[in-house]
Amino acid sequence: MVRKSITRFRKSLEARHRELRLSVVQTQKETLIAQHDYGKDEGDRANTSLAKEMQLGHKSRDRALLGAVEAALKRITDGTFGECLNRAQEINAKRLEAIPWVRYCITCQELIDGT
Repeated sequence: MVRKSITRFRKSLEARHRELRLSVVQTQKETLIAQHDYGKDEGDRANTSLAKEMQLGHKSRDRALLGAVEAALKRITDGTFGECLNRAQEINAKRLEAIPWVRYCITCQELIDGT
């Protein structure tokens, strides 16, 4: 892969990494605040419970994505960014543009997904 492209992907991934870290920290703070807000009646408690579940879902998603972004940054450092982890074949540039943390070429991803 061209060095200029790698630099662009690195900057994009680093920016996404910062956003995700901030999001995870913010969600943790909101979860701590929500733990102390039980509400006055059953409806308030139900709303609080739903909000907690949504926050946990966001936190889980963000943590998983954060791990994928960190792995992509490590592959840049290792010199394997843009290669399919399954076949060591180059991943299509358009696929990387859409999802820079992607680990597999489209063929392998379809096999993994079972489609």
